[in-house]
Amino acid sequence: MSAQELITEHLDLWTGAVSKKSSSGRGSNGKVELTGVKKLRELILELAVHGKLVEQNPADTPAGQFLERIAERRKELIASKKIKNSKPLPPVTQDEAPSELPVGWSWTRLGSIAEVNPRNVGDDSLEASFIPMPLVTTSYHGDHEDEPRNWGEIKKGYSHFANGDVGLAKITPCFENSKAAVFRNLRNGIGAGTTELHVARPLSSAINPYFLLLFLKSPRFLKEGEKVMTGSAGQKRVPKGYFSETPLPLPPEEEQHRIVQKVDELMALCDRLEQQTSDQLEAHETLVDTLLGTLTQSESATELADNWARLAAHFDTLFTTEQSIDKLKQTILQLAVMGRLVEQDVGDDSAKGLLASIERRKQELVEAKQIKTPKKLPAITSEETLFEIPQNWQWVKFGELGLFINGDRSKNYPNKEEYVERGVAWINTGHIEPSGTLTRTHMHFITREKYDSLRSGKIEPTDLVYCLRGATFGKTAFVTPYEEGAIASSLMIIRPYLPAMRSYIYRYLTSPFGRSQIFRFDNGSAQPNLSANSVMMYAFPLPPLEEQHRIVQKVDELMALCDQLKGRLNQANETRCQLAETIVEQGLSA
Repeated sequence: MSAQELITEHLDLWTGAVSKKSSSGRGSNGKVELTGVKKLRELILELAVHGKLVEQNPADTPAGQFLERIAERRKELIASKKIKNSKPLPPVTQDEAPSELPVGWSWTRLGSIAEVNPRNVGDDSLEASFIPMPLVTTSYHGDHEDEPRNWGEIKKGYSHFANGDVGLAKITPCFENSKAAVFRNLRNGIGAGTTELHVARPLSSAINPYFLLLFLKSPRFLKEGEKVMTGSAGQKRVPKGYFSETPLPLPPEEEQHRIVQKVDELMALCDRLEQQTSDQLEAHETLVDTLLGTLTQSESATELADNWARLAAHFDTLFTTEQSIDKLKQTILQLAVMGRLVEQDVGDDSAKGLLASIERRKQELVEAKQIKTPKKLPAITSEETLFEIPQNWQWVKFGELGLFINGDRSKNYPNKEEYVERGVAWINTGHIEPSGTLTRTHMHFITREKYDSLRSGKIEPTDLVYCLRGATFGKTAFVTPYEEGAIASSLMIIRPYLPAMRSYIYRYLTSPFGRSQIFRFDNGSAQPNLSANSVMMYAFPLPPLEEQHRIVQKVDELMALCDQLKGRLNQANETRCQLAETIVEQGLSA
């Protein structure tokens, strides 16, 4: 199969293979990586530098002939002291060559055909280009920007380069991210910049710098380079020897130009595929948002049923991404706290009766001197009730439903030096798992003596913990599997007066409406935080206790179905990504 067929006959796979980003940014397409298109770009680069992207032309002058001329040119430049004298690099042996090359190609080394880390000469007052690392892009074109500086300001202490030179970032993570450039349009033809570059200046016009750039950006070169990096974590660098001595497959001059042109064409195709896929994902997300929005905006049970039927008819085509399934989960939770997920039962006690039971329990605790008499909270206002709830529900302040307990903030607060291997759990925000429970494997522990010295913040088995500050504020969890422990000051304990309510309270706090309450009280600073008093003021739609149980059961059933759907989706995506990887490998070995 030709390179063109390899690329064009698998377009559905290249555009369909997506994976979740490890860390997602904002925006509709920031949550997924177009893995298939990324693999296609890698395939194009590898085919290009191994002679499998364009046909060879027997009329082309073999690379070996101009390599001989370059070797002579090198001797002349050294003799005239225009470049530094250095020992010629040995020819590439058969054992070193990673693969067979097409007719007319030759193995060489970058240090044999280019001056490595050259120096410029110029008047101090000459305007030149200054290029720090942030101005070097990861684009396969090797684009860069520059800043004007006088040459006298930048000629010392920086890497030098000139128009037509090729630069490669040598430090992690810039190297792994393929930061490299062909320097062009430099002011007065010269420049200097970051010292974290290896620079090569071709010794002949028969060397196309853009072909060298393709080689430096090829996946195999980057992968092998990672293995030889030296230095400590965060400061690892690719040695100069790897840059200058790695075997380089060099085609005839004419074929170099054809390869660069073909790569331009195919990368433009990748750009179009990427944009098309991105547009489709964005349109898909908009459609999902619109249709899910009709559910929460339904004004009657009949309208809700009609909107759900419309959604269900296209279920298989709507929920085809992790993001769409996550949005479905959020819609389920929103319907739950709006009283629209399960039917009301006339046999249920009302929310008013539930509040009376809560008040009786509160008084029992006060009389037993287990708690102080709670402060009276202000009544719910109409501005806080953002949707209609069923007749037997009631809007209340969240603080009416339980105790809100801060962690101990006294001098007894444990520090890291006091952690022990085994003891009583010391819970912080990082211990909250996505499942809504606390971690079993990464918990911190304090001694019994330290735990006993704490005045507050001690959990009970029926508690919830709630994050008050930092990037994860609003995150919540049951204290499962711990029956004993204490919380850091970044958390708060929510202890319902009636433990049977905690499962519904958890669903409320993780629902879009529950999450929206956070932003009524967030201080808006760079380190957002809440207070227990703020959380107590949340507006809470309270159902009868029996209906709470039905809601929780229905939510759990639907969430399990969503997880099954996501599992099948992830498996399908993984299969597509593996297929893309296999096609790349087959293309390179053909």
